[in-house]
Amino acid sequence: MTSPILADSVRLADDGVHILDRRVFPGRQEWVRCATVEDVARAIEAMVTQSSGPYFAALWAMVLAAREAVGRRDPLAHLRRAGERIIATRPTNNHQREAVRSVLSAVDRTDLVGSVLAAARAGDERYRARSRALGEHTAKLLPDNASVLTHCWADLYLVGLVTAAQEVGKTLTFHCTETRPYQQGARLTAHTLAEMGVETTVITDNMGAAVLASGRIDALVTAADRVTLDGHVVNKVGTLGLAIAAHAHRVPYLAMVHAPDRLAPTAADVPIEYRAGTEVLSAVGVVDPRIRGHYPAFDVTPPRYVTTVVTDRGPFDPAALAGYHEEAP
Repeated sequence: MTSPILADSVRLADDGVHILDRRVFPGRQEWVRCATVEDVARAIEAMVTQSSGPYFAALWAMVLAAREAVGRRDPLAHLRRAGERIIATRPTNNHQREAVRSVLSAVDRTDLVGSVLAAARAGDERYRARSRALGEHTAKLLPDNASVLTHCWADLYLVGLVTAAQEVGKTLTFHCTETRPYQQGARLTAHTLAEMGVETTVITDNMGAAVLASGRIDALVTAADRVTLDGHVVNKVGTLGLAIAAHAHRVPYLAMVHAPDRLAPTAADVPIEYRAGTEVLSAVGVVDPRIRGHYPAFDVTPPRYVTTVVTDRGPFDPAALAGYHEEAP
């Protein structure tokens, strides 16, 4: 099976970082070339890439920063400033922080560009390996012929899940919410599932509760931008409503994440990104200047609505997530 297009959507080249524009994919396959760290930062902020895309963009942006730092009086200071700029692009998901931290921890002054490039490549492979493991653990929790409802775009987590299920002969079908205002579910998730040969149905965001009530869904499965140590799941806005509906209709909710965040003991430790309200209005063509939009990009699902948090080390009860970090690395 060939790899889905979105599994390799951020690439390093001699002339910069090339990012597949997810805002127009799959209708058009356009690549945005980022020649500088600032270009990468602006692309992340503008939603050119989302989900795990900013993680890979951050890795390769640090390579650009290393190239820029050569010959400077204090190259490490330049790297740190570049990392701070990338981390600040979107505050809720901690992918960028993880990518920057992993690169900075491996810098060798005697071979600045080479060491940063090696660290970025290692970070790329590590993320992919953890996503494959996460997918395998999640696939084991789903019965054959399971009908799955998902929300937004779970990226390599989703690819890993479907690949793992197919490798053991399980057939999965999916219902994807459209995920306004950027329609990640209708465009990114649905297209990727179709690429992978999976039967896929798109529903509007306001159909979620009715579909869960219909009895046709075996599990709600989403990624998580962050999971706190006390079991709160932070993910694309709309996840909370689906989780409540799933709980009401006794449908298990599996939240996929590499690991609970050590730096977020509670939901209060996770900043929620509020994007411009005009992004909501423009999605439906509202142009009347008297109307305002409201757009929290993420919401928080309390652990009582989460059946299982699946990590790269296996499934955990939301109340037992501290055990993840107590295990051997």
